[in-house]
Amino acid sequence: MVTLLSLVVTSENAAPSRLDVVALGNAIVDVLAHEDDAFLQAQGLTKGSMQLVDGGEAAAIYGAMGPAVEMSGGSAANTTVGVASLGGAAAFIGKVRDDQLGAVYTHDLRAAGVEFTTAPATTGPATAQSLIIVTPDAERTMNTYLGASTDLQPDDVDPATIARAAIVFLEGYLWDPPAAKDAFRRAMTLAKDSGARVALTLSDSFCVDRFRSEFVALIDDAVDVLFANEAEIMSLYGAADLDAAVDRARSSCDVVSVTLGARGSLVIRGSESHEVPTQPIGEVVDTTGAGDLYAAGFLFGITHGYDLERAGRLANLCAAEVISHLGARPAVSLADLAATHGLGT
Repeated sequence: MVTLLSLVVTSENAAPSRLDVVALGNAIVDVLAHEDDAFLQAQGLTKGSMQLVDGGEAAAIYGAMGPAVEMSGGSAANTTVGVASLGGAAAFIGKVRDDQLGAVYTHDLRAAGVEFTTAPATTGPATAQSLIIVTPDAERTMNTYLGASTDLQPDDVDPATIARAAIVFLEGYLWDPPAAKDAFRRAMTLAKDSGARVALTLSDSFCVDRFRSEFVALIDDAVDVLFANEAEIMSLYGAADLDAAVDRARSSCDVVSVTLGARGSLVIRGSESHEVPTQPIGEVVDTTGAGDLYAAGFLFGITHGYDLERAGRLANLCAAEVISHLGARPAVSLADLAATHGLGT
């Protein structure tokens, strides 16, 4: 069996065409604004939730929001930006429409150093957007109009791109439309054929609740690296405690990584297990993107020869950076930050 940590890709010994991570997910423009709890109550929103909205609902919430920051986003795309910021090579596969937001999204992602060549849709819904309300306690409430992002097709998955990847990373948020599921399955098959590993993030408890049996089957059959938080993994396996859930996951996956909030994270491979403490670097401002950037740090680490515990430390550091400011993308060079903390390559 080829182990995950043997998939080492460095700038010194890899061909320029090699990619550390190719990610598939929703291509969404994030719209972030600070509001108080009264705003959530007035809009009928549940704090900390992620709900899907239609175009009319999105327009109503957007109209009520105060000044906002707009940037290209989506969970898996945020992860690829983090990998690029660390000095890694990453590509994203996702669907936008050939509209203004789609053009903005494409420019932003490429400007961040991520390869993005998926052809935009020429008909159908507009480019997706996520309206994110950040309350004073740094909790985020997300209202997402999926738009064109759900139109990802199997033909959008380029075999040549997958063949260049060390890891193919899949976003649980997109596991819903039939065509997107087929795109995921195609990517997983191509990954296995080329010797790449498959990583999956469960994304959110609501995804687990909707697709529990499908996720379990997917993980058992094809996933090498699993990302989840404590609530998600316990819900996935119907476990009474975290230890029971982790034991079930480790029997299916090469590597399991569980985020534990303020307690840090737990990284597991077979009998090896490390509880990695947080690495706070500032005040918590906005938790949006914490899991996405955690995945970026961890995936970068395990594709650059880091041992499991060191990869977990880098992942925690990346998550700490992104929650210290508004938005789900790093505000500084993560490569420089990692070097400062003794976690550089």
